[in-house]
Amino acid sequence: MTEILTNFHFLRPYAFLALAPLIYLAIKNYRYRSGSTAHWSTICDRELLPYLLENGGGKQSTVAFWLACGTAFLTILALAAPTWERLPVPAFRNNASLVIALNLSESMNTEDTKPSRLVRARYKIADLLSQRKEGQTALLVYSDAAFTVTPLTNDIETIHSQLEALTTDIMPAEGNNARVGLEKAVDLLKQAGLPQGQVLLITDSVDLSNTVPFITKEMSAYRLSVLGVGTSEGAPIPLPEGGFAKDDEGKILIPKLQTTELKKLADAGNGKFQLMTADDSDIKNLLQTFDVPLTELPTEKTNSFLDQWDDNGHWLILLILPWAAWQFRKGAFYLAILFLLPLPKNSYALEWQDLWHTPNQQAQRAFQKQQFAQAAEKFENPEWKAAAQYKAGDFNKATEQFQQAGSFYNQGNALAKKGQLKEALAAYEQAIKENPYDNDAKFNKEVVEKELEKQKQNQENKPQNSPESKPQENEKSEKDAQEKQNENKEDSTAEQKQEHKAGENPDKKEAQKKEDSAEEQKAQESTPEKQDEQKSQQAKKQVEMQKETTEQQQANEQWLKRIPDDPAVLLKRKFKYQYSQQP
Repeated sequence: MTEILTNFHFLRPYAFLALAPLIYLAIKNYRYRSGSTAHWSTICDRELLPYLLENGGGKQSTVAFWLACGTAFLTILALAAPTWERLPVPAFRNNASLVIALNLSESMNTEDTKPSRLVRARYKIADLLSQRKEGQTALLVYSDAAFTVTPLTNDIETIHSQLEALTTDIMPAEGNNARVGLEKAVDLLKQAGLPQGQVLLITDSVDLSNTVPFITKEMSAYRLSVLGVGTSEGAPIPLPEGGFAKDDEGKILIPKLQTTELKKLADAGNGKFQLMTADDSDIKNLLQTFDVPLTELPTEKTNSFLDQWDDNGHWLILLILPWAAWQFRKGAFYLAILFLLPLPKNSYALEWQDLWHTPNQQAQRAFQKQQFAQAAEKFENPEWKAAAQYKAGDFNKATEQFQQAGSFYNQGNALAKKGQLKEALAAYEQAIKENPYDNDAKFNKEVVEKELEKQKQNQENKPQNSPESKPQENEKSEKDAQEKQNENKEDSTAEQKQEHKAGENPDKKEAQKKEDSAEEQKAQESTPEKQDEQKSQQAKKQVEMQKETTEQQQANEQWLKRIPDDPAVLLKRKFKYQYSQQP
């Protein structure tokens, strides 16, 4: 009884709002009935009133009034849905979670399986994701340290989009420590609140002395399977700059597939060891292991239920039915009430995967749909935010984000898109210093250098009569003309003095003065025409300069399109930053 009282509540308490109009109508009707009866009682005897009044004015009308009020209250109470107990409804949720741990050590570049061990491993991951229909999947990579590529998610396309970027050169440190990969896998499962799960290790070798103790202590609740990549004969490890990897003594390294060690590792993890095959039989065998029900695993059973309260308001309808039968076909008023009753609403199943999408996962979906501006707003990771801003064309913000993240290659791409070629060249040089084998940065640097050389040549080949130099030339020409006029005036005065001393005829002197003044007037009249010609020439040259600038812009856009976007750089910067934060 105490439990019922503590759990008693109404599922739809807003239904009690209907009590306000009910009380108003009841009071108004009661006053009308009592008022009409009191008026006639002053004139007639009370015994005669039931026979004189239509409503009787007696006990029968009063009982009907209170029955109607009580029935209306019960109807409102039923609509409020009183409840005091729960109904356990099982929530069917597939907890078959799988974490894929991929080895990205240098030995995965071995080409004993064509085109290489790593490329074949990526193909197998893609096949596994395509054939696996249910459950959540996560992907992580490891070498000397482990890093999460994608957390547990139902969005398989997100993992597919990251596979091509998984190369050995994105790892900040070399090594082959499978234990750190398994530790990261267990952390992902525990963070998701999953007491059970599957782990798939894709590798060619393992250190049992370092890995088996961790499996027996920390992975008893999880099942570990191994996919062996490579051949027992092995092959040399090719280097990007040419040649093959060597040990400290100068001998060429030939990593071989450690079949025996990998089988022991799978046995210790209660899983299955599978060699990689040319067809998809290896993936089918692994899927049979992954599809084992969770209850068969040696872990605690967990049942998830949805708390749903039992609506007991329908029992009150049984108290209303007798009055409704008695009032059957009493009038249109009750029919109207019937139509005004709320109709049942459709119930829809809740999509649980929407509750588990992080802002980064939502932004990743928007990025795949090419909604780059929306993705840039939702991304919390600064490097992914910068990539979305770059795709959206906001190169200013992308440059700032890449600069903060220390991604010089992407910073150079953004600066090149903005047209800041010198700054882009400096960024590419810094990227090459950090990674001398970055061929994309070298290629972009060569393209930018060629473009800068073209701009220098265009500036050197510009005509001397450029618009900038013309005002200076005009000023010089005006000064020279004034100096010549002054010299002419001085010469004429000197000649006049000499002629006066020689005693020449004054008429001749006047004639010479007239001729000189006429020549000066002709010279002054010709200067405006020359100025007009110069202005027209300047306008023509300006039009030519504008044409050159538009052609230059088109050329810049063409070679900027040749700059490739490398998604692996983002992962490389991310892993490098996380590696620097580790103790």
